Amino acid sequence: MKGSRVKEGIGVMLYTKKLKIFTGNANPELAQEIANYLGLELGDMHVSYFSDGEISVAINESVRGSDVFVIQPTCPPANKNVMELLIIIDALRRASARRICAVLPYYGYARQDRKLKARDPITAKLLANLITAAGATRVLAMDLHAGQIQGFFDIPVDHLLGVPILAEYFQSIGIKDPIVVSPDVGGVTRARDLASRLETSIAIIDKRRPQPNVSEVLHLVGDVKGKTAILVDDIIDTAGTIVKAAEALIDRGAKEVYACCTHPVLSGPARERLESSCIKELVVTNTIPVAPEKQFPGLKVLTVAPIFGESIIRIHEDLSVSKLFE
Repeated sequence: MKGSRVKEGIGVMLYTKKLKIFTGNANPELAQEIANYLGLELGDMHVSYFSDGEISVAINESVRGSDVFVIQPTCPPANKNVMELLIIIDALRRASARRICAVLPYYGYARQDRKLKARDPITAKLLANLITAAGATRVLAMDLHAGQIQGFFDIPVDHLLGVPILAEYFQSIGIKDPIVVSPDVGGVTRARDLASRLETSIAIIDKRRPQPNVSEVLHLVGDVKGKTAILVDDIIDTAGTIVKAAEALIDRGAKEVYACCTHPVLSGPARERLESSCIKELVVTNTIPVAPEKQFPGLKVLTVAPIFGESIIRIHEDLSVSKLFE
């Protein structure tokens, strides 16, 4: 899936008039990459703000009868980006777009996907309701924090995976004696998928989380002695979990530790923790833009533009998206 659809001669002109790509301010660089891959221009839209902070959206071209894809991860600042997404979708619906697909490379508010204690909200469901009510007819997302979030929507959801992109990178650098490690029990399926692609085994870290953004390593299931460990997760936020996990692996005999994730939130002390950690390299994707102040020498950013571009074409042409992973 490298390169551009234009170079591959897939017939871009067949869908140019009825396929339109719009983006808010959350990740315009990724949106431009996807548009370039498709050989299209980004839709003419202006997002501005009133003096009191309210969002104003002006769509400056006709979208009547078009398949419109709105690329807007709900990453930090989450509240602003969510509201931009909802208002853009509402504007497109009122402008008579035929179908509106919310393209969410990162789905924020997903970590509260169930009630863990009395009176907890379920924000993942709330956001799904808002996107549907705004007028989206389909959702295209990558690595939802929990698979059941797909069922929170009453519209079709296409769920992309980041593991194939990460696996391709690790295969290219030729790591010797790798072992894939899940930093918690909930990530075992993801770790098993990566291990299968790298033709190796997995280990699991048993941890507990006494409070949000705080974790404690309790046990390690599996033998990492003398091996190169690859920690894999969907989200790295403050990096406390991944750094402690890497330390635990080194303490238990791992030769060196790589870490990877799909969504580099990297908030708060994340950069300082990662720079001073024993992690040799952190590999992430650009579902969330990595601001210059969050970057450091051991960070590798991979693009997800080709897989989103292919998925958009398949949705537009009513073809199977799952075929991309076979």
